[in-house]
Amino acid sequence: MEEKLARLQEMLNGSKHIVFFGGAGVSTESQIPDFRSSDGIYRQKQFRHPPEVMLSHEFYMEHPGEFFDFYRTMLFPDAKPNAAHRKLAQWEAEGRLKAVITQNIDGLHQMAGSKTVYELHGSVKRNYCTSCGAFYDESLLLEKTGGIPHCEKCGGTVKPDVVLYGEGLDNTVINHAVEAIREADMLIIGGTSLVVYPAAGLIHYYEGNKLVLINGNATSYDSKADLLITGRIGEVLGAMK
Repeated sequence: MEEKLARLQEMLNGSKHIVFFGGAGVSTESQIPDFRSSDGIYRQKQFRHPPEVMLSHEFYMEHPGEFFDFYRTMLFPDAKPNAAHRKLAQWEAEGRLKAVITQNIDGLHQMAGSKTVYELHGSVKRNYCTSCGAFYDESLLLEKTGGIPHCEKCGGTVKPDVVLYGEGLDNTVINHAVEAIREADMLIIGGTSLVVYPAAGLIHYYEGNKLVLINGNATSYDSKADLLITGRIGEVLGAMK
């Protein structure tokens, strides 16, 4: 491991346009569980349907009350950025890291100080009335422990600004992410199994020779990495300068 960490530091020192692409594993060290691990959200409580069903546009439309009951289990307002979030924000402030691309919806990168963050799947921090467009942060959903959240201005349903299964990703966000990866001289991927498409397909736009994968488990892309590190993303990035 020490040899790999030294190699990672060497690659970082020689890079001026770093891009980071991350998934759920980036936030687990902030005590935000993923779905299916041994202590994941889906194992903490029994639900009638798989998360892919309950987080679908169709389920939201047909069973909004049950949708929001499940969605509230994904809100962790007390979560704080961990070493990975803080290190990425530091590198951006130093001008070395140009963008963070995330599959997460928790807003922790921005909380840590990152400015250029492309949220592929939206954010729990943004919620909008489907009738009048009024904006609400996550407190509206947290204040009411059950049921459908309604707009305080017009009474319409307040929908989270997250991409549900069956909905398309934001084209503007995708285009910015693709451009950032294409221009990167170093791409660090961490905390993601790289199985959720189309987000996982973004890796194909990287044309450099410093592709780093940092994960706790193996992925189908491991053989393509110039540097593969098995470990916790916060511990690995936190050890870097």
